[in-house]
Amino acid sequence: MSNKNDNSEYISEEKKKELEKELANLIGPKRKEILESLEYAKSLGDLSENAEYQQAREEQAKLETRVSQIEHFLKSSTIVTKHHSDKVEVGSTVIVQKEGTKDKKTYQIVGAEEVDMLQGKISTRSPLGEALMGNKKGDTISFESPKGVVKYKIVDIE
Repeated sequence: MSNKNDNSEYISEEKKKELEKELANLIGPKRKEILESLEYAKSLGDLSENAEYQQAREEQAKLETRVSQIEHFLKSSTIVTKHHSDKVEVGSTVIVQKEGTKDKKTYQIVGAEEVDMLQGKISTRSPLGEALMGNKKGDTISFESPKGVVKYKIVDIE
């Protein structure tokens, strides 16, 4: 079962709150700070060769781009909660064993905004995440990696 045609973005409740907090900071204190920088830079005179003004404008553009990204993401995302299922879904924690080894690894399937390999959070759109989606405990999945085809057995789903 593949997730390739699913364009939905997924987000946990914790990540939603984190983005809402970032958004509040950007449209509140951060936006005010940039506007004050712009006013100060304008007071310095000639805007065509005013480095402070150019820098403040660039910061303003970056801020507004990030605000738009967060607002769009929050509107278009589906909130998922961690739950137990017999097949791999967004929010599932999956324990896998690489074929030919005894090493077991645990991954949590998350939306692209929350990917963190150090914490074992992989995207539904990553090769491994895509291969795991919809499969059950005991299934063997495979996917193409830079080193060739890799196979994993699903040991457990939490």
